Amino acid sequence: MNKIDLSVNIAGIRLENPVITASGTFGYGDELSDLVQLSQIGAVTTKTITLGPRTGNPPPRICETASGMLNTIGLQNIGLEKFLEEKQEDLKKLGIPVIVSIAGSTVEEYTVLTGLLNQIKFISAIELNLSCPNLKKKIICQDEELFAEIIKKASKIRRHPIIAKLSPQVQDIAHVALLAEKSGADAVSLVNTFPGMVIDVHSFRPKLSTVTGGLSGPCIKPLALRCVWEAAKSVKIPVIGGGGITTAEDAAEFILAGASAVSVGTASLADPAATLKIAEGLHEYLKERKIGSIADLKGKLKL
Repeated sequence: MNKIDLSVNIAGIRLENPVITASGTFGYGDELSDLVQLSQIGAVTTKTITLGPRTGNPPPRICETASGMLNTIGLQNIGLEKFLEEKQEDLKKLGIPVIVSIAGSTVEEYTVLTGLLNQIKFISAIELNLSCPNLKKKIICQDEELFAEIIKKASKIRRHPIIAKLSPQVQDIAHVALLAEKSGADAVSLVNTFPGMVIDVHSFRPKLSTVTGGLSGPCIKPLALRCVWEAAKSVKIPVIGGGGITTAEDAAEFILAGASAVSVGTASLADPAATLKIAEGLHEYLKERKIGSIADLKGKLKL
């Protein structure tokens, strides 16, 4: 068999393989470069950046649960100015596409962030985090008018492809994905975490300072996979699928369901090399089944 082709194209960006780090689970993209050969994965997504620095929610804000974890970080980050001052040079050296995740409270904040990032040449794409569950305000995905306006404004001025990050906390994920496409998104990424809570039975108190938080890890994979399958059927733009991926077989499920690429998050917290192992495992998976490329696997779910 000829060489197996793991490369994919996401909104005009060539990735050598379909494995992407999920925002919030790999720092700002450069912290683990001494431990992991990031050049061997498809792309890195930075921790979400806001215009100004944010302290996030008070501790405790992470706790383990069965087959997963809960977090209520609350978008803690160093802000755009410091991000560019401290991280730009290291990110340039990674040698793979860099996706910068951004968030704001208003249409204007997203638009300003997009405009400022337009000037940064090393960026491959901008991910609009429209789905963070750990803020006091309503999730943007649940306000269709606001959701569409943010994407429209950002897409109108973009110089980099726009990826819309979707929440599973919507009535119809396929409808929201299609709305993102119609509003100008070049790709969609899903899912973000699911809401959950854990109680300490000894203190009678919740284990998170905000009572509830975002659930991630293997426990959400079947839920996330269903969302990706429904979204991929509804849109023509690429779908980046994620939620509970820890193995190459998990990744293959999402690609069979219609995802063009996969994002790996919580698995990296347990094993920083998880993304690399999944990329290598996908190569072996295709080789064993005599499948020549990721393109030959995508969307081939048999019903």
